[in-house]
Amino acid sequence: MLDLMICRVPGLKGKERVELVKRFDKEDDFSVLSKSDIENILGRVLKGQPWTMSEIRSMAEKDAASALRLNIKQVSWRESSYPPLMREIFDPPALLFYRGVLPDPERPLVAVVGTRRPTPLAAMSAYNLGKELGEAGIPVVSGLALGIDAMAHRGNIDGGYPTVAVLGSGVDYVYPVSNRELARRILSTGGLILSEYPPGTQPLKGNFPARNRIISAMARGTVIVEAPEKSGALITARFALDQDRDLWVHSVGLDSKKGAGTVRLAEDGAVVINSAGAILADWDIARADSKQKDRRGDMQRPGAKIASSMAEYLNIK
Repeated sequence: MLDLMICRVPGLKGKERVELVKRFDKEDDFSVLSKSDIENILGRVLKGQPWTMSEIRSMAEKDAASALRLNIKQVSWRESSYPPLMREIFDPPALLFYRGVLPDPERPLVAVVGTRRPTPLAAMSAYNLGKELGEAGIPVVSGLALGIDAMAHRGNIDGGYPTVAVLGSGVDYVYPVSNRELARRILSTGGLILSEYPPGTQPLKGNFPARNRIISAMARGTVIVEAPEKSGALITARFALDQDRDLWVHSVGLDSKKGAGTVRLAEDGAVVINSAGAILADWDIARADSKQKDRRGDMQRPGAKIASSMAEYLNIK
């Protein structure tokens, strides 16, 4: 209950919640605090509406009941099972809510992100990249959004490896609704759906930039497949650089009418790749299928046909 209460204190940054987790290990000690006490501990005034600790406890109790009813698990920053790379960032979540299975901490993840409305070729490339990574035993982490995210998740699953989805809502609220079947498939294949937001949290616009820092934090490196000049994927790229992660851009985004953001990242020094092989080589990981080649533009391969059909079905132009 203590970590749920800390999670419910309004107006705190991730690093401030972690500071409270570090400072308090007994619920009784935290429960007697006032808003002023917490302000004194953190050294700043908390903006927003006034609140009482009894109100915080009530919300935490509701969260605990919802999590139990919906079979939603939690992992705290204080626990050894907390994703290890997440601990390294400037503002890690103090508490994570999840469904499914936490990934092997010894296995690197790759974040694959991009526009929600990709070109068919970019959608195909995201699918193929996810599939190649899956075949190499590497999980893809993305945001379960339409377009690039969904295609990368699908490819990863079809490549035979569980994939990881990070939400900008509670894990009981899959957004967009059209990806609920994909979410079910992620869980049924041993994957993970994760969020820092308590059950019942709606997908508010302001949640998604914060969600992006978790996507990049969980991964050893991030690939931007195709991103316009103003794209949430560029926020993820910035987080990846701030977190000292590898950053790549896919070559498909360099020649795309929707790839201005991808082009800018490449001009700023991001490494250009066209397949998972380049990532495996960078990380010195043996590839399961040494005969894999660049699939860009090859619409005759089975994976490309599947991805192209998916793009058409999802009405991706």
